Amino acid sequence: MSAIRILHVDDEPDIREVVDISLGLNPDFEVHACSSGAEAIAAAEQWWPFLILLDVMMPGMDGPATLTLLHSNPQTADIPVLFMTARAQTREVEHLIGLGAQGVISKPFDPMTLAPMVQGHLQAVRRDTLRRIFMRRVKADTAQLKNCQAELVGDAGPAALGRVRNIVRGLAGAAASLSLDGISNAAVAVDKAVTARLDHTAMQTDVAHALDRLISRLENERQEPSAAVA
Repeated sequence: MSAIRILHVDDEPDIREVVDISLGLNPDFEVHACSSGAEAIAAAEQWWPFLILLDVMMPGMDGPATLTLLHSNPQTADIPVLFMTARAQTREVEHLIGLGAQGVISKPFDPMTLAPMVQGHLQAVRRDTLRRIFMRRVKADTAQLKNCQAELVGDAGPAALGRVRNIVRGLAGAAASLSLDGISNAAVAVDKAVTARLDHTAMQTDVAHALDRLISRLENERQEPSAAVA
């Protein structure tokens, strides 16, 4: 189950491909690639990554300008950002950190060690920051699951059930990584119900009931004071 969403931003297709393969060595990482700063800003608002890998030198809107816009938006301001740059001398690194980056990864990087390096930076991020990001993701996922509920009133086909399963698997993994066991367990229960339904060993109502319990859990969690987000 993909738990950690990583947004990678680079205008070079070859670099995006290498990063995707490199981070794919960690089964907990789910990577979404963007080719420009503008694309990254839109993706960050809609996808809620736990971390952004941001190239410094890009045409049009460069990395620092992208970071400034991310920080100016309350919905993306607390998403940790790692710059990636070939100009990684001490003075440049200090400047980038001063802009508010979580850290800097030098180019060229070792594809075999990139995933552990990113994991190390994630471990340094405060858990409450990651939890705030996750709870914003919960808001969007809850809306999608409610839409799926309407489809489950009838005898939903494999495509609709597959959409539900994709959402809850991501939720289960991310919640488990943040020790939100209530959400994780409820999401796993939906996953099992969907799988059983696709195998014709469960009823549609089993999926609906499990989904109702998950949505209730998600809504209750978002209402908790500790889960409040801007």
